[in-house]
Amino acid sequence: MSTATPPGPGPSSAPAITPSPARATAPPPPAPGPAPVRTRFSFGGRIRFDWRIRFAALAVIWGFSFLLIKVGTHGFAPFQVTFGRLFFGTAVLAVAMAVRRERLPRGSRTWVHLAVAAFLLNALPFSLFAYAELTIPSTLAGICNATSPLWGMALSLVALSEDRPTRRRVAGLGIGFLGVLTVLGAWQGFSGLDLTGTAMALLASLSYPVGWIYVRRTLAGSSSSHLSLTGAQLFLALLQLALVTPLFTTLPTSFPVGPLLSVLVLGALGTGLAILLQYGVVAEVGPTTGTMVTYFIPVIATAAGVTILGEELTWNTPVGALVILAGAALTQSRAGKPAGRKP
Repeated sequence: MSTATPPGPGPSSAPAITPSPARATAPPPPAPGPAPVRTRFSFGGRIRFDWRIRFAALAVIWGFSFLLIKVGTHGFAPFQVTFGRLFFGTAVLAVAMAVRRERLPRGSRTWVHLAVAAFLLNALPFSLFAYAELTIPSTLAGICNATSPLWGMALSLVALSEDRPTRRRVAGLGIGFLGVLTVLGAWQGFSGLDLTGTAMALLASLSYPVGWIYVRRTLAGSSSSHLSLTGAQLFLALLQLALVTPLFTTLPTSFPVGPLLSVLVLGALGTGLAILLQYGVVAEVGPTTGTMVTYFIPVIATAAGVTILGEELTWNTPVGALVILAGAALTQSRAGKPAGRKP
């Protein structure tokens, strides 16, 4: 099993092998071996989609995930939104596993590690984003999600001895967090900003790289397939929410159509299908290209929030977002390429 490093997800589902949009977050590095072959995705053996089409679809799906979370919380409690998201997402992966005749992972130790990964990469960040969007705009939540690569860079310098810092990456880290302060309006004393909701969104973004580092340390080299591990991880996250949700919520007395459809789409497309799309893109063109989806997610999330939900946008929000993305890009860059290696 290849390990995961941050791309976002947006609040992507952020499974053990693929990060999240709502991921969204970085695709896994390539496994040792020959370079990936660029192929096309076949649907039903008839319609064939180029990876660029799936890349664009992935960016749109994860970009709209924050809007879907916002609409979902208009009719359901945050934990219920997360439970529904995981339910429909797990259902999609269960169907994919059945079609491909994949088996669930074996070994109690693997399941224990997957349970921890499910909490850090799914149950916790999904719930935090849902609670955050009770008080902050979906546009701000999408921009906070873009800080995942920055958190990942900061944590990897401490937790991963093989990930050596460079001046470029450290500069990117500083620039990125300067962008965060710009988005939050630090020079105004954060006036008009809901600190609790914003802190939850940033904590959700921090949870992703913590989970990726844990997966990298515990599940690397697993003999199970990516799909099998991810399906099991989402199932465990669903069980976690099934235990927690009744403790903090009561059964809904109504099921409004808009929020219900939002949760269904958020789970089936924003979690289940997005995982399959991202895995296919990374397998064909590699993690470097796959990672670039991260830089489109906050743009789409902002456009969707402003145009569809009518959310207000001040100058510092888009400017700060651009600074964050520039810093995140630097943290993912390398000073040079090894000699003899093709781009």
